[in-house]
Amino acid sequence: MNGASTQTLQETQCVSETASSLRIFGLPLPLFFIAFAVMAVAIVTDTLPTGMIGALLVMVILGELLGFIGDRLPLVKTYLGGGAIVAIFGAAALVYLNWLPTGVTENVTTFMQDGGFLNFYIAALITGSILGMDSKVLVKVGSRYALPLLCSVAFAGLFAMGVGALLGFSPQDALVVITLPIMGGGMGAGAVPMSQIYEQLLGQPASYYISILVPALALGNVFAIIIAGMLNGLAKRFPSWTGNGQMMPGVEIEERESVFDLSKLGIGLVAALTFFVGGEILGDVVPLHPYALMIILVALLKITNVVPESVNEAASQWFQFVAKNWTFALLFGIGIAYTDLGQVIDAISLTYVLIVFAVVAGAAFGAGIVGKLVGFYPIESAITAGLCMANMGGTGDVAVLSAARRMQLMPFAQISSRLGGALILLISSIIVPMFFAG
Repeated sequence: MNGASTQTLQETQCVSETASSLRIFGLPLPLFFIAFAVMAVAIVTDTLPTGMIGALLVMVILGELLGFIGDRLPLVKTYLGGGAIVAIFGAAALVYLNWLPTGVTENVTTFMQDGGFLNFYIAALITGSILGMDSKVLVKVGSRYALPLLCSVAFAGLFAMGVGALLGFSPQDALVVITLPIMGGGMGAGAVPMSQIYEQLLGQPASYYISILVPALALGNVFAIIIAGMLNGLAKRFPSWTGNGQMMPGVEIEERESVFDLSKLGIGLVAALTFFVGGEILGDVVPLHPYALMIILVALLKITNVVPESVNEAASQWFQFVAKNWTFALLFGIGIAYTDLGQVIDAISLTYVLIVFAVVAGAAFGAGIVGKLVGFYPIESAITAGLCMANMGGTGDVAVLSAARRMQLMPFAQISSRLGGALILLISSIIVPMFFAG
């Protein structure tokens, strides 16, 4: 009895310790729910401040809570993007079901759109992700890796338009509203800025495009993970097609270690805002979207080593800070301001699902075939330059590489996620006005 009692006590203590170690937004659960209660009381009593303070509090608290739940739902976290999808659709459901007061919804929408929070986040993302990469990676790998990336996009578009045409779906819609956002590297770097590009070029509001793009991203992530597992099986049957986790003989890319420095965050903030405004200035004279021009500007200065290393590091750390602390808040805001759940439900159909599958399969096929031509192993090229372009960014990279049993390919997956999203924004800015506007 005494031994059994001791074991029971130990198990109880273990469960208690596990529960006490749970944190949301870095806060122990009791402290987080105190903040939640303060927000809830303010909403109920109509004393929640308008503007940035009230909007950001709601976005952070509810976004982090939904993200926490989504990252712990078995099927959702494995196949559907985890907390990112739950934060978006959870917020959209709160609006759809009228569970959030109209004043709160309007305040968050204003903060996201007129207040510029979305642009603020994207500026940090683009500047930090590009400046934070080793310029040797951009030149050495980019020269060889760019062709499989481009061909993965090309074949994804061809497959999608072909399947769309067979099923009576507009080929141009298959390309513009399904293929390009799936290949754009997730929400923050892909669908969100793309929806704003589409709003400017095609006329419908960004919320219209987001409602179509979001289900495509979720389904694309599912198919990318499934196909990754299939490619792992294919590699066992055809050993000559794979390097078992090596892209090609004799090539290794090391990610640099960085030491976080609080004093650099302000420098990174100024760099991100400066590049964003630079893109806006160029947008007045060059017929491309300011996001695309910002990407070109940052990449050119990085490759030519014009930007001091201290600024590169600062921009990278500012991006890491923004991504770590405000991603779920941003996604919650996207769900409120840009996602119409009714339109999302209407968009899902068998035709839609088949076209999404064609996009992901085409991306893997194109990257694999062309990767072999430039000296890569086709399986590894299909996984990194293909599937890691078609998944939902960083979380999608982990899921895809886990399914493929090739986690050592993460540096290449990150190249696809970081630069692939920028590439798609450039392609969107060029292709849409040329072939689809008007």
